[in-house]
Amino acid sequence: MGIKAALPKYEIYFYNTVLCLAMFWATSWIFEVSSSNANRKTFKTSVKPGWYYFGRKMETADFEWLMWFSTFRDHIIFALSGHVLFAKICSMLAPQYRSLVYMVYGLLAVWTSMGWTYVTLILSHCILLYSISLVKIRWLCFVTGLCTLATFKCEPFISWQAGFVEGDFELRPVFFYGGCGFTIMRCMSFALENCERKDGNYNILELLKYNFYLPFFYFGPIMTFDKFYVQVNRCDLTRKEREMWNINLQGVIHLIVIIVVDILFHFMYILTIPTDLKLMKHLSDWALVGLAYFNLVYDWVKAAVMFGVINTVSRLDHLDPPKPPKCITMLYVFAETHFDRGINDWLCKYVYNYLGGKHENMVEELVATLCTFGITILWLGPCQVVLIWAFLNCFGLNFELWTAKFFSVEPFSSFEMAMSEAMSRRIRAIFNTFNFWSIVLYNVLALNSLDFAKLVAKRLLLKGFPITTILVMFVTYCLIQVIKEQERRQALIDNPDPLPPAPPPNAPVADPSKEKAE
Repeated sequence: MGIKAALPKYEIYFYNTVLCLAMFWATSWIFEVSSSNANRKTFKTSVKPGWYYFGRKMETADFEWLMWFSTFRDHIIFALSGHVLFAKICSMLAPQYRSLVYMVYGLLAVWTSMGWTYVTLILSHCILLYSISLVKIRWLCFVTGLCTLATFKCEPFISWQAGFVEGDFELRPVFFYGGCGFTIMRCMSFALENCERKDGNYNILELLKYNFYLPFFYFGPIMTFDKFYVQVNRCDLTRKEREMWNINLQGVIHLIVIIVVDILFHFMYILTIPTDLKLMKHLSDWALVGLAYFNLVYDWVKAAVMFGVINTVSRLDHLDPPKPPKCITMLYVFAETHFDRGINDWLCKYVYNYLGGKHENMVEELVATLCTFGITILWLGPCQVVLIWAFLNCFGLNFELWTAKFFSVEPFSSFEMAMSEAMSRRIRAIFNTFNFWSIVLYNVLALNSLDFAKLVAKRLLLKGFPITTILVMFVTYCLIQVIKEQERRQALIDNPDPLPPAPPPNAPVADPSKEKAE
């Protein structure tokens, strides 16, 4: 079946209608639960007085969101505004030195916020991995980088290195782990790219420019060194047509999304409710399913906005940063599931694609996925929830390949060839429906808790069977068809069907008067 397989318009309209009604129904349940339990004792720490205009309490359970857009908003805006200002001045006066200005400003910003001992710690890791990269042995760079990363995940190395940070402020642990973790991943990218370089070695100054680029330093996203090196050393700084308009538009969109999310926090406590298991057990099936889904959607929105703000700044610096993660609403295959496209690109480039090749051999694919998720576990920090999440996603990714291999042989391939493209699309959407909820449950496990994931799974598959199970799967089937329709339209835009061949120049032309007479 091709991606351009179409369905009748009335069928697509039906799917959209069912999906909208289901979303409205689940939202109404969550709104009712939030309103009736706003004064609950277990909500006191995370539900506090909100905006005066609404007269309602506001959810404040997400530390990252508050840090970015409330508590430390002014500090972040001040630091990024200074970067943009100095970068713009340098781009106009001496564009060939702009990468050096980025490094100096980033180094001073890190020094000011975390102290010179923290900068010394970061520089020591950079020098270590740079020295190993000069040997140009790929596996040695990997082992050194992963061992260095492991020192931030286990005692007594964590406490010893944390002692290099001066001061005691609220963002100290966030800056410490974020800056150190992303530094190791960037240094590994540099070392691996240096191994691939045939003529000489990159200068250590290039590594420092790459690592101390302030917009990416603490929170990412990770941009692989080969892309950063080419883009930051480009002297031609002319912009494409309407590029500045698009950058300004993205900034306005991010501002609108931030305001909308803050407004929704007054009406739907989607992060606080899952922490109260006693309340969860009394909720309806639709409320539970809606909570699981909206938790993932919110996490995508948060990642898209946070990375979007950073990406807007980097685009002002004439860089092409990693795109925001793909919306969870658009995911129905494990191969496209990620919440950080920068980390995903890093893992695909240096591990998954490197070991998996064309991803056709099942043994190579298994080795590639095991190594990929092994590094992911180390990056996130080994614990029970992360291990279960990694195992389930690794199994799901390999199971997709096994299923595709199984149905590509006879007689299944002949069955699909005999049916219409529309029917093939419908049957595939049925399998994608179960895949979608596997992705939702696996990631709810990582974003919330194991107990919440268990409760949703039991209610969806056991206690709610057959009515809730069938209804939710049918709504999900409608969602999959809506996604496939959007993918079909995008495919027609990106790769339109070829026009029919023109008639030969000497072909006889019919006389319209004779056609009318006939």
